[in-house]
Amino acid sequence: MKKINIILFAACLLSIVSCKDFLDVKPTNQADASTSIQTAADAQVFMNGIMRKMSSSSYYGRNFIMYGDTKGGDFAITSQGRGLDGLYTFNHAPSSGSYSGFWVQIYHCLLQVNTLLVNIENLEKDPEAEDLSEYRGQALTLRALMYFDLVRLYGLPYNFQKDSYGVPLTLEPLDASTQLPRSSVAEVYAQIVKDLKDGESLLPKDISKGYINYYANKAIQAKVFLYMENWTEALKAAEEVINDQKYTLYSNDDWASSWKTQFGTESIFEIAIYPDEADLGSGSLGYYLRRLGHGATNAMGWFMASDYYIARLGEDPKDVRWDIMDYDEHKDDRGKYYRMGSCYKYSGAVNRTVDGKDAKFPGDGKSNASAVNIKVIRLSDVYLMAAEAAFRANNNSKAAEYLQAIRKRSPELEAATASNITFQMIMDERSKELFAEGQRFFDMIRWNQTIEYNDDLIVPSVVISHRGKTIDRTYGKIVLPISQDEINSTPILKDQQNPGYL
Repeated sequence: MKKINIILFAACLLSIVSCKDFLDVKPTNQADASTSIQTAADAQVFMNGIMRKMSSSSYYGRNFIMYGDTKGGDFAITSQGRGLDGLYTFNHAPSSGSYSGFWVQIYHCLLQVNTLLVNIENLEKDPEAEDLSEYRGQALTLRALMYFDLVRLYGLPYNFQKDSYGVPLTLEPLDASTQLPRSSVAEVYAQIVKDLKDGESLLPKDISKGYINYYANKAIQAKVFLYMENWTEALKAAEEVINDQKYTLYSNDDWASSWKTQFGTESIFEIAIYPDEADLGSGSLGYYLRRLGHGATNAMGWFMASDYYIARLGEDPKDVRWDIMDYDEHKDDRGKYYRMGSCYKYSGAVNRTVDGKDAKFPGDGKSNASAVNIKVIRLSDVYLMAAEAAFRANNNSKAAEYLQAIRKRSPELEAATASNITFQMIMDERSKELFAEGQRFFDMIRWNQTIEYNDDLIVPSVVISHRGKTIDRTYGKIVLPISQDEINSTPILKDQQNPGYL
């Protein structure tokens, strides 16, 4: 299908049938998207299409998760050309290596969300129409999440330069002639907060497997307010999720096996990956993080833990999070594996390989072990957000309480208390708990931390010429470029390119 940019949304809006690859759903037999949703059943089918699109390799199915980890210092590569190493090396330019799939795919998702919202708005004018408010709440929350993801990819951190360029905002289907400029980072965040607030009261408080509910909305609010450094609102939102106790933390004994479980007790928002639909097979997250050739000849071992991450986790040899790690491809002089750098969260956890015997890869209960659901928001993350917000608000007692709930996964480390808690402890715990979940780079940049890369792990043939061994948020390529294709299609963006690519 021809690449679609945001000014051409109308092309697919007017013909759902001809854009099957784009929408992946046909809610009714009507070709006009403005009338294609008439019932709750139609809205459900349409929402299924949105969730399917979010599981694409260019979004949560792989690349968005990989983006947040490959650039954050906790991942390293040992060879060049296996895939996505351009993310690690920051080999980006408008005409090549732009990773424009993020822009295209997320705006595709936004098209569907806006179409759903317009349909619901039109139907709600009829007092006898079926109640679709829950779907409106889901759509508003997803739109907020999508813009949050876009503005982090293409806009500088809110707490750094909030008046700089963010991304174009569109809240309705567009005419093909429309040219949208980039809104500021602050304007995008304002819309994100508005959508979250507008959506929260429309959503159920029941657990909703694979879909957005009230608590997913609140968890996203907590993260957005954290990025905005609104500690009061971030803590308030996080504590509501925690205190309502709809979700519970895993015990140390159950933590590793939770990765073999679909929609477990910590999973607030989880995107389903099915063998016959969204399964990426050898291109899945599981294969990207598994040891070279482990369990399958096409497991290429694209990325592994950096020495820095291994040292951090190694502060406690009994940390339960070792149980989703296994040997990477490094061998000692005797030909034995020795380095525990491969992550098996997306292979459904793993029993450590002992004496050369390979562990099994159970997946998460489906027929294909690579079709493992993506846990977008977990309760552990919410506890860590609460700890950070409380610490920033000078409430060390609360901060230590929430941090220790997660830190106890390292049973031999000193417990966090109001008197010994530091921000470094919170940063380290987020790294250990959320490894391979797409958080580290965004965290390090908003914290204004220097990121160091484990380039000395790489064989000499890998050339890294686009960044130094360390970067901070003044480095021009901490955001992606607007691709040349988008600029050609939307000339108004020509003078709004990110400065690192001018």
